[in-house]
Amino acid sequence: METQSTAATTERPLGSRAPEFVKARRPLHLSWQAGVFVVGLAIVVGGVILLPLPGPGWLIIFAGMAVWATEFVWAQLVMRWTRRKLSAGTAWIKARRRRGQARKASRAPADMR
Repeated sequence: METQSTAATTERPLGSRAPEFVKARRPLHLSWQAGVFVVGLAIVVGGVILLPLPGPGWLIIFAGMAVWATEFVWAQLVMRWTRRKLSAGTAWIKARRRRGQARKASRAPADMR
């Protein structure tokens, strides 16, 4: 399992991922951020609409969050937290599956081993 300090060193730094020429001009950067926010909002709203319908609602919501995370620190922190929880959940499921397989193997009759 990866330690917290190792995970922190492999993650990208927080902050805007806009091109340098955009960041250098404040009005352009604010316009860029507004555009990213609107696009991310449209994706998230689309995902929320799909939640009660058959379809990948949560996946689309996380895609909208990923769009926001290209520009906003708060969204980057939410995405990092989500990734950590997803990794921990995946590890838990894998460990549970391994324990179940080991339990089945120990209960198998001797002639099947």
